[in-house]
Amino acid sequence: MAEAKTNAARLFDAAHVPYEIHSYETGDGLIDGVSVAEKCGQDPERVFKTLVTVGHSGEHYVFVVPVAENLDLKKAAKAVKEKSIEMIRQKELLPLTGYVHGGCSPFGMKKPFRTVFEETAMLYDTIMVSAGKIGLQIEAAPDDMIALLGEDSAAYGDITKA
Repeated sequence: MAEAKTNAARLFDAAHVPYEIHSYETGDGLIDGVSVAEKCGQDPERVFKTLVTVGHSGEHYVFVVPVAENLDLKKAAKAVKEKSIEMIRQKELLPLTGYVHGGCSPFGMKKPFRTVFEETAMLYDTIMVSAGKIGLQIEAAPDDMIALLGEDSAAYGDITKA
């Protein structure tokens, strides 16, 4: 039986952006990014996690960083011209984005948010992010991902801790 399409995959299809879906086993409960990279046979530097934040202004932002890296909140705030940034509470994720923790994709959220990809994404022909469901990753060219989100609302930036 064919896997149901996620919102993320539907967006890629509608825009005719090439992508590949990868599935991984979730029964062991290991759904952290590094485990996902391992299960997909990928270098953790090419597999990115989606982090949702709120700025001092009350605006929400999405940051996409390699799974083994940590978001630098000061650099993130500077990238979106905010005084400060903090992570949203886990219980706010589903109502805000439509996604659960571990299955949050930068694509297909309830509403679009300004999104910044860690600049190291540019080093790779393709990267992987959540396809919007635990157990699924979507792989595509990072420039295609930025273009799909809209270059006015998505960009690259130096946003991880050194």
